Amino acid sequence: MNARRVRDIEYQLLPGSPRKTTDIVIERSGVVTVRPPAGYTPEQVDAVVESKRMWIYRNLAEWKDLNASAVAREWVNGETFLYLGRAYRLSLVSGLDCTLQLKEGRFCLSREVIEQGGTDAARQAFEAYFSDKGLQRLRERVAWFAPKVGVKVSSIKVKGMGYRWASCGKSGTLNFHWKCMMAPPKIIDYIVVHELCHFHHRDHSDAFWNEVDKVMPDYRERKEWLRKHGASLDV
Repeated sequence: MNARRVRDIEYQLLPGSPRKTTDIVIERSGVVTVRPPAGYTPEQVDAVVESKRMWIYRNLAEWKDLNASAVAREWVNGETFLYLGRAYRLSLVSGLDCTLQLKEGRFCLSREVIEQGGTDAARQAFEAYFSDKGLQRLRERVAWFAPKVGVKVSSIKVKGMGYRWASCGKSGTLNFHWKCMMAPPKIIDYIVVHELCHFHHRDHSDAFWNEVDKVMPDYRERKEWLRKHGASLDV
């Protein structure tokens, strides 16, 4: 990717695509990415960005509003943490036989984790928990949806993925962010179907969304939920 600037708009120039139109996206990180048709010169792309300047301003402003929903959670008794779309209160417990468990409607976290490793260790405990639970659930959901999409998956991984919810590897591997497990089940299903459909189309063309629509006719509603609430899915 090449970093470029048009007036006060900084953007990342992606490799050209076979499509005839320029794709401008505000990523979850707030970075503006631009994928032009193959053969466009950087100067031609700059001109397109300039022509879409007001659209970019509006969408960047909206991105800032949406990310205002991001929360800074405190590692104290009573703080809430999300799991499968529901909020559970945190209890710091001494003498647990495991680091973290969901028990009787509460997340019970070993008090020793905080005392010895601080907040970083506490976050790692949640990441490990969500990764483990996520692998179980996502295997089941992929097995359910893959035949409906008409694809085969070779392997599934759950890990930290920065600002991406998931990715589809060319070798048939699906990668999911462990934070997906904080979303409601129907949103997790949307992320699964979205990535499975990328086996057919690697871009976000009309053909891609048509594939998603075949399996999940209400995908727009789920996509919009993730757009609005994604920033709050964090620990």
